[in-house]
Amino acid sequence: MMISFNRRHPEVLKSGVVLEGSASPRSLIHVASRLRGVARWARKKGLSTYPDGWTVEDLRQRVTDLAAEGISPATIRTYVGNLKNLAASEPALSLPWPAGDPWPGQSARRVAEAASSGVIATPTVHPATWFPLIRAAWKYIHDFAPDVLRADRRLHELKAAARSSSRGIDQRLEAWLADPQNKIPVHAASLEGPAPQVQWRLLTLLLGYKPAVRKQISQHGQPGKMRRHTLILDAVAKGRITTHALTGELLQVVRPDGSKGPWHPGLNQRTLFDTKTALRDAAFVLVVGLSMMRDSEIHEILRDHVVEHYNTPAIASTKIKGTTNRPGKHWWIAEPLVEALAVAEAVSLHPERVFSPVRASRQDGTLVGARMLAAFVTFANASRDWTGLDEIPTTYIRPHMFRRTMAMLTDQFPGSEIATGIQLKHLATRALANATTRGYAASDIQWAKYLGDALDNVKFRKIKDLYERHTAGEEIGFGPGAERVKDAFDQINATVKARSGDARTAESLLRTTRIHVRFGMLNNCTADHTNPVGAVCLENAIVPEGHTGPLDERCRPDRCANSMIGPEHLPIYDSHQRKQLQLINNPSTPACRRDLAERELDITRNVLKMASDPQ
Repeated sequence: MMISFNRRHPEVLKSGVVLEGSASPRSLIHVASRLRGVARWARKKGLSTYPDGWTVEDLRQRVTDLAAEGISPATIRTYVGNLKNLAASEPALSLPWPAGDPWPGQSARRVAEAASSGVIATPTVHPATWFPLIRAAWKYIHDFAPDVLRADRRLHELKAAARSSSRGIDQRLEAWLADPQNKIPVHAASLEGPAPQVQWRLLTLLLGYKPAVRKQISQHGQPGKMRRHTLILDAVAKGRITTHALTGELLQVVRPDGSKGPWHPGLNQRTLFDTKTALRDAAFVLVVGLSMMRDSEIHEILRDHVVEHYNTPAIASTKIKGTTNRPGKHWWIAEPLVEALAVAEAVSLHPERVFSPVRASRQDGTLVGARMLAAFVTFANASRDWTGLDEIPTTYIRPHMFRRTMAMLTDQFPGSEIATGIQLKHLATRALANATTRGYAASDIQWAKYLGDALDNVKFRKIKDLYERHTAGEEIGFGPGAERVKDAFDQINATVKARSGDARTAESLLRTTRIHVRFGMLNNCTADHTNPVGAVCLENAIVPEGHTGPLDERCRPDRCANSMIGPEHLPIYDSHQRKQLQLINNPSTPACRRDLAERELDITRNVLKMASDPQ
């Protein structure tokens, strides 16, 4: 590091060491990280603790192992560059280093084979971790946060009103005990022991005094102290206790054993701090999981962060990666993230930052996203017996993995490539995402089965809804495709009646009958993807290699034998027909545009004719 910062120092030059490029504090942080990685790898492989026992073959093996682990070429290139610089600096190093360049005559890029391939090495969050983690974070933000914030406000009120003098404590204690609504706060953990343990600090605050006065009621000795102490313990012995002195009744949940009760054993001063920290971490989980923001961009979020961007709620923050002028950016978000950020802001003690240490004495400290993720998983799993939440598998998770996962999930929905590109800031000159974004949003093998099952379940629910509407006498669609679906439903209905079956029988038949419906915005396609007979979209078409089924972009709803026009599609075509008529009747419309509008009008009228004249 010293050589990197002092490349023109006389001692360095005298050693014959000449390093190219320049160094910055940020790059040196990466150098230290790479060297730590090499040292850990060496210990794992049983090599010498110090580099003087390594060889250039060992260094080459390190890079080979990185490639085998799926590390990206760009990261491997930095490893190679660091090792080549160390080899070049070897004459000036105070401790031995393997002599010789491990890759003589080859650039770091060539060694790492870092040519652009569009493949993103960032892994996704495993679905077994993703879903319980997101659900747990939302449960804490939406359901548990009101209780925590109420307890926090109550504690602040007590501290603001507390006296530092113990004058009049006997009268105040007697008056407080005279009210049957007042109960002695005890530690929840002590309820399982022989006797409940009083929370003396909290009781002192409830009486209106600062915690320093607690010795007047918690200790033996003087007659006055003994009398107060005895009064309090007598109330405890009579069962006049509570673990919810700051909150009152908490939200009731169903626990894993089927019992119902409060989601927390008792929020006191200590557990309140831990739970506020968990709320901050839960908010971070939701923001990093659902916004596509980078870890650094989330830490740059300041108070009054939610704004309207093109009439849509968005987070205003700062983009750091790849920029020197720190431009302001906007990330569109949904309402749950607005709520999560409001909770994070409520527990933050920093005058500007939303995500900050919860302790007032550590506001100059920084937070690490990976540690917040791990801390929330640990906290949520440890509290499962009370909260009733599903267990979160403790798999390897990092903030950038959530960005990759959300990009992949977003890409599964038609037309979302544009939104993915905008949020990821990887827009090309065209409207759709470029190669980098396509790689970032590429499907993941561990999600493939889940997404396939999820889509199948959604599709079945829609088919089941069509069947129920058809049997109720409602119109479900028009066109030749709709008639085939209706015939299949009629056969199922006849079988159910013949068997004297019920809804369960109908559902079983629906699952086993081959009913092909691909639901779309402008029509539903009933073609069998394995044998799409009559699909107009395949006429004179060049089918991409490996593709099966119809070609969506060449769909002709007006003349395809597989087309099913649903009632929900008719308003779209009716509006489109009026729009084309306006263009045709407008004298200022160019001739070529009028010709196109007339063709569109013919298609639209043919579709609407199916509905008006099904025969």
